Amino acid sequence: MPENLAPHYLETAIAEFRNLKKLGDRAMEQLDSEQFFIALDPESNSVAVIVKHLAGNMRSRWVNFLTSDGEKPDRHRDQEFIIDANTTRDDLTQWWEQGWKYVFDAVEALKPEDVTRTVMIRQEPHTVAQAISRQLSHYATHVGQIVFLAKHLKSAEWKTLSVPRGQSEQFNQMMIERMKEKQHQPTGLIHHKS
Repeated sequence: MPENLAPHYLETAIAEFRNLKKLGDRAMEQLDSEQFFIALDPESNSVAVIVKHLAGNMRSRWVNFLTSDGEKPDRHRDQEFIIDANTTRDDLTQWWEQGWKYVFDAVEALKPEDVTRTVMIRQEPHTVAQAISRQLSHYATHVGQIVFLAKHLKSAEWKTLSVPRGQSEQFNQMMIERMKEKQHQPTGLIHHKS
């Protein structure tokens, strides 16, 4: 990866991880504690299960990211899909927050020269860029599931997390106006006459 592209890649990855966390947070905030544990059918996962799985994955992938395999020997992935009767929403919220802390601690510590280093996931070599992209894709899939479940469970009470239905044109116009305003704002540079 060209040297000047690596910092941009890392900044973009961090921003995308933050956006995914925020999207998940905003969807889960709309659920009551009972809804958190509802699965649509026996083969589906509840929000609780998805959160537990993501937290387990995040710990495994990001602790000692550069120096150990991303599939830790003490990870028991199958257990991530089982919620016992003693698991509370507070437990899951703590696991969610801790999981994202592992992500941000690892990715924010990376330097541009790390982007092409090799890391292992299940004994398979990946560049750091590949490993980050792999996790972004994985987390986006599961956050999308959380949003879908929350929207389904809230139904008419759902508060949209993006452009409201039927308001795309108004949103696009607002973005055009916002960009025009930015273009007309002073840059803050002071020009001195010689």
